[in-house]
Amino acid sequence: MYTPAAFREDRPEILHPLIRSARLASLVSNGAGGVPDVTHLPLSLSADGARLIGHLARANPHAQALAQAGRAVAIFRGPEAYVSPNWYPGKAEHHKVVPTWNYEAVHAAGPVEMVEDPAALHAIVSELTREKEAAQPRPWAVADAPEPFVAGQLRAIIGLVLRIETLICKRKLSQNRSAADRDGATAGLAASADPRDQAVAAAMRAAAEGR
Repeated sequence: MYTPAAFREDRPEILHPLIRSARLASLVSNGAGGVPDVTHLPLSLSADGARLIGHLARANPHAQALAQAGRAVAIFRGPEAYVSPNWYPGKAEHHKVVPTWNYEAVHAAGPVEMVEDPAALHAIVSELTREKEAAQPRPWAVADAPEPFVAGQLRAIIGLVLRIETLICKRKLSQNRSAADRDGATAGLAASADPRDQAVAAAMRAAAEGR
């Protein structure tokens, strides 16, 4: 990922929450014929930030391809929004402005281990379930389903553990603009009725405050 210095973020206290809030990741690995293999799936970041865990359908050709590729990149995208030149005060002064897109994204790369042991698979789906159900009024647990049913479901998936070797984050939030232009773009997005635009405005305010 092309990451100019103005947009690069290395602090784990910023990167890890971005990963955990991304909801759905894109897992990419080298594929046949020069075309990458891609699967969209939820991934859970370990407490120490060293590993990502998840699972794929056994019928998904990417599961076998991952075992051969041995490495993968997990892509997590944060809020994103179009930025209009009309929001820059600089437009009225010199008109040297163009549209752009602000966004946050994290790429986690490293070796991948495929998991087929039933007990290990059970642990993976249980952890993912605990994480995703945490916000529910009455969280559902894997143990709530009949054991034979769960065992059948586990036979239909392959788990994966990606050990993070490199973590790259890009927070493109108008850090390369003047303070006035940043404030104008933030205000423009905050005034939008689209919650996605409002989320980018909040991210821009956080970046401007160094957090």
